[in-house]
Amino acid sequence: MSIHKQASNGISSLTMKRARSQVLFASTIGNIVSFTPTVSAVFSLFLVPISTEFGWPRATVSGVLALVSLIAVFVYPCVGRLSDIYGSRRVILVGNLLFAPAVAMVALANGSVWQFYLLFAFVGLAGAIPSTAALSKVVSEWFDDKRGFALGLTAGLGNGLGSTIMPIIAGILMVNIGWRGAFVGIGTIIICLGFPVLFLFLREAKKHAVENITPEEKIEEAAPLPGYTLKEAARMRVFWLVLVAIALGAGCVTAIFTHVVSMVMDRGFELSVATGVISVFAMVGAGWQVVTGLLLDKFYTPKIVSPMFIVAIVGLLLIEYGTSIPAVYLGGVLMGIGLGAEFGCLPFFISRYFGLKAYGSIVGVVYSVVIFTQGVTPFLMDLMFDVFGNYNAPVSIMSVCLLLGGGFILMLPSFGAREQFEAKFEV
Repeated sequence: MSIHKQASNGISSLTMKRARSQVLFASTIGNIVSFTPTVSAVFSLFLVPISTEFGWPRATVSGVLALVSLIAVFVYPCVGRLSDIYGSRRVILVGNLLFAPAVAMVALANGSVWQFYLLFAFVGLAGAIPSTAALSKVVSEWFDDKRGFALGLTAGLGNGLGSTIMPIIAGILMVNIGWRGAFVGIGTIIICLGFPVLFLFLREAKKHAVENITPEEKIEEAAPLPGYTLKEAARMRVFWLVLVAIALGAGCVTAIFTHVVSMVMDRGFELSVATGVISVFAMVGAGWQVVTGLLLDKFYTPKIVSPMFIVAIVGLLLIEYGTSIPAVYLGGVLMGIGLGAEFGCLPFFISRYFGLKAYGSIVGVVYSVVIFTQGVTPFLMDLMFDVFGNYNAPVSIMSVCLLLGGGFILMLPSFGAREQFEAKFEV
């Protein structure tokens, strides 16, 4: 039974709209205090202070990011499975309670490399629980016709806004109370902002609906959500096309994102230009997730995303070979479009092709591969730089990978009728 029918049987449309608005708000806040804004986006600020205090090479400090990506490969599928069994809300709340102290405990680093890596292993483990992937499951269950927009809004605005604000906050804290105090402050923000909002406003769609219908209707609503299991999805060609296409694209775009400053400055541009390019890159990427969602809602075809891979290639070439400031800024804009397209289409594709029955398990596996490529490709990019003395070779390889990713998107079948895996909780 859809929520349309439930509304006519006693659940007011106003009540459901209010509930959906609350879920959008909670999911956006959840993304603001998730791993990407609170750890990845601020990490470069801590790199030099930690390296200087402990006398470590910078590679030793940044190596924890590779460790975190490796941990995520194993944690994401487990978190997805738990979300399917117990509901995403419980998993996300527990994750928030673990993630906040994990970040704060980095302040306990005492100069031991092993202890530092162990602390970040806990950060990676806990940070993979209240993730964008888990939040996307809740959003997907609440929205059907406007699912693309809702996913793009909560993930794009949340991660984009968080990645803009958190470095500013971290910088202020570092100036006043040092890098250790900054980690404690970020951990405090994660729990003081995230937990109350998630606890009060994040709701499972099915649970909310069942609580507001008659006993007779509850029997019908107890039926499992439609869709495929992870095992069934893994036997489908479309599963591997989506996984490989997004992994290739996300790995390449993220590698460039982490190297924009060095790529631009190596070619003689000022630091202010390099930081401006990466800021444009990040902001466009956040906004384009929303645009991607709107386009997918309107045209309802995966092929709308393929040209965005080509756009990213043009942006990549402009960043590496552009000879003027406007050219490299345009490169940042175009790469931002690629970044937004990658993460805007992923949850939408999974929900449309495989339904919501095992959404958590499926998205967990796909995200784990994506996170792994994001951790490995920057390392490979630096390895080739050490060999050739420039980024020409990795840029060429990544251009080919993006072209292949766009080609795989073109090979995807249509989503089919919207009613195939119709969400039961759409107003």
